[in-house]
Amino acid sequence: MPTKMSFFDVLLTACVPVIWGTTYIVTSQLLPPGLPMTAAVIRVLPAGLVLILWTRHLPARGECLRLLLLSFLNIGAFQALLFVAAYRLPGGIAALLGACQPLVLMGLVWVVERRAPRPLILAAALLGVGGIALLLDVAHRQWDMIGLAAAACGAVVMACGIYLTRRWGSSLPVLSLTGWQLLLGGGMLLPLAIFTEPGLPVLTGWNFAGYAYLCVFGALIAYALWFRGVRRLPSVSVAALGLLSPVTAVILGWWLLGQQLQGLQLLGLAPVLASVYAVQWGSITQRG
Repeated sequence: MPTKMSFFDVLLTACVPVIWGTTYIVTSQLLPPGLPMTAAVIRVLPAGLVLILWTRHLPARGECLRLLLLSFLNIGAFQALLFVAAYRLPGGIAALLGACQPLVLMGLVWVVERRAPRPLILAAALLGVGGIALLLDVAHRQWDMIGLAAAACGAVVMACGIYLTRRWGSSLPVLSLTGWQLLLGGGMLLPLAIFTEPGLPVLTGWNFAGYAYLCVFGALIAYALWFRGVRRLPSVSVAALGLLSPVTAVILGWWLLGQQLQGLQLLGLAPVLASVYAVQWGSITQRG
C-alpha cells in the first residue's frame, strides 16, 4: 500500500500542473500580444535570481554540464516552446500532446534501462490521452501547425528533462537546483527575446499582474514543488500529473471565458482523472 507521505507528495506535486494550466488564459488575456520569448524570460529569470540569492549554494564542478543540459530541457527549451504554443493555440489544445509525456517517459525507460512499462500504467496513460482528446474536442478544432509543432516538441523536451533530473540526481538542495535551472534557462532565452522580438510596450496594470503571477506562482513556487516531486516520485507518476494542466485550462476557459463544453467533452473528464489516479497508484506501489 502507498504510504500517506507518498500521497501527500502526489497531492503537492499535483498543484504544479494546476498552476501551469492557468498559463494559457493568463497569456491570452493579460499579456501583451506577440512576445512569447519575452514572457518566458520574465517568468523564469527573476525567479531563478531570487532563489539563488536566497539559498546561496553553488553546484559542484562535476555537475555543471549536467546542470546546463537540465536547464536547457526543463526551462530554456520548454518555456520557449510553451509560450509559442500558448500564443498560437487556444486554451488547452497544446496540452493534448503534453498528455503524451507519460508515454514518452515509458519509452525512454524501456530503451535506456530495458524496463518494459507495467500494463496497468501503459493502459492508464493511453486512457488519459483519449480522455484529453475528448475533453478538448480535437475533431472540431482548427490547428495552427507552428503551435502544434511547438507543443509536440515541448512534450518531448519536458519528458526528457523529468527523466534525466531523476536519473542523474544532484547534490544541490531542491530550492538551489530550481534556482540555478531557472537562472540558466532564463539566460538561454534572453538573447532570443532581445534579438527576435520588439521591446516591451507601455505596460498596463493587468500586464504587470500577469507577468508577476507567472513569475511568482508559475515559476518560483511551481518549479520548486515540481523538482521536489521529481526527486520523491517515480518519473511516470510525475509526468501523468501533467494531465491536470489541460483539465485546468479547459475549466478556466469555460468558467471565465464562456467557452462551451459539450457532452462528449464532459465525458472526457472521467478517463483523464481515472488515468491520473491509476498511474499514481500503479507507479507508487511499484516505487520507481
